[in-house]
Amino acid sequence: MIKHIVMWSFAEHAAGAHRAANLQIAMDKLAALAGLVPGMEKLEVVIPSEPFEHSYDLVLYSEFDSPESLAAYASHPEHVEVGRFISQVRTDRICVDYQL
Repeated sequence: MIKHIVMWSFAEHAAGAHRAANLQIAMDKLAALAGLVPGMEKLEVVIPSEPFEHSYDLVLYSEFDSPESLAAYASHPEHVEVGRFISQVRTDRICVDYQL
């Protein structure tokens, strides 16, 4: 199993909208990718909130059954399109993939 975790910080204002609106748009777009490719076993998208500590504005947690299914997700046109939007509104991104 491959775990794929991505976290983003968002700009206060970008692409004609404020942070909160862009966060919701990104969250909705990412959530719509659930089950996009065979082998995607789990996809969770959250906007961390109080009272929990958080250094990033949006978190994606997903699981794949193989490196090939993660690669298929990464290169899928719908995923690439979501990535284009997020790249316009984010200020920082961190990603970790690991295999169990």
